[in-house]
Amino acid sequence: MIFQHNISRIETFSDAVFAFAATLLVVSVGYEESSSVLKIDWVAFISFGVSFFVLVALWWLHYNFFRRTDYIDSWIIALNAILLFVVLYYVFPLKSLINSMTGQQRLTIDEISSLFQLYSLGFLLIFSCFSLMYYRAYRKTKLTAINMSLLFYARHFAIYIIVSFASILIAKSQFGLKWALPGLIYMLLGPLCYIHGVRFNKKFKTSL
Repeated sequence: MIFQHNISRIETFSDAVFAFAATLLVVSVGYEESSSVLKIDWVAFISFGVSFFVLVALWWLHYNFFRRTDYIDSWIIALNAILLFVVLYYVFPLKSLINSMTGQQRLTIDEISSLFQLYSLGFLLIFSCFSLMYYRAYRKTKLTAINMSLLFYARHFAIYIIVSFASILIAKSQFGLKWALPGLIYMLLGPLCYIHGVRFNKKFKTSL
């Protein structure tokens, strides 16, 4: 007997994983204790804040996927599991990257290169999962306006994959590392996604 997948169970489990990732961020925030007050390490607090809101942004993307489609199968469950696994591991390289930029951690060029590569690899894996989840739902959904929306986001997040792969190559070559070029390249996402949106709407006569 084949049972229908329960979306609410998957969403509940996913929310629990995101909450656990946020908890791991909180317990790693540093502070200093004096005789009368707790002095917060503001640099660590800022890195925590940036990491937390990145985590919220990923949760929001995850939330939107399950609002845009009610299709789910074993492939999407597997991709979702990989996504959650990477999210749990992803927040710590991001925190270290921010700390190195603020001078909180002194890293060598090789260490910064490795950190950028690790960060971009996590970025690539996360958005590969999003893109494949959208594409899977698109392939299994009837041709409607919603179906075209799924195709749009599958291609949209494929741009993220390409840019993050380019960042990995730049970081590995250590080209422009002193100017944080592997990070600055992510600024291309804005214009590239805009161009994709314009061309997609023109080609498929949509208004996404």
